[in-house]
Amino acid sequence: MNEVKSHAAQWVNFDQYKIPSLADMPPLTIHLIEERNGPGPFGAKGIGEIAATPTAPAIANAVEDAVGVRIFDLPITAEKVLAELKKVRRQKSKINFQRSERPG
Repeated sequence: MNEVKSHAAQWVNFDQYKIPSLADMPPLTIHLIEERNGPGPFGAKGIGEIAATPTAPAIANAVEDAVGVRIFDLPITAEKVLAELKKVRRQKSKINFQRSERPG
């Protein structure tokens, strides 16, 4: 990897930029600290929850991409998707009805 000489971009295009890889990482030292007074039952502690943060938005995006409606409340259920689809259908039929009432 190139050493950082300044905070300015040194590359014109991203095709010239080398993405850091495992070989570019500094050595890590892992320290396991055992403690029995975690916030969970029997002193349990959580691990890895941060990685689960983007899961719900990714599923919501996939649902919107697949059926065309956005669900903002969790959990995303078939009933919520169906209700949103019906709401969109009602709105579209209302708009079409209003257009048909206009004098031509």
